[in-house]
Amino acid sequence: AIRMNNIMMTLTIVSTIFIPLTFIAGVYGMNFVNMPELNWHYGYYITLGLMVFIVLAMLMLFKQQTQKYHV
Repeated sequence: AIRMNNIMMTLTIVSTIFIPLTFIAGVYGMNFVNMPELNWHYGYYITLGLMVFIVLAMLMLFKQQTQKYHV
C-alpha cells in the first residue's frame, strides 16, 4: 500500500506539472491574430521562460511539501 501511494504521488506530481504547460501551449497554438506577444521580438523566449519558471516553482513546492511527510 505504501509503494502504491508513492507511485500515485509521483504520477500526480507529474500530471500537475504538465497541466499548466499544456494550457499555455494550447492557447498559443490557436493562431489568434490579436495576441500582442506574438509580435514581440522575444515573445517566444519569454513564453518558454515562463513555462520553465512554472515547472521549477512547482518542483520546489512539491519537494518542500513531500519532505514534510517523509520520515
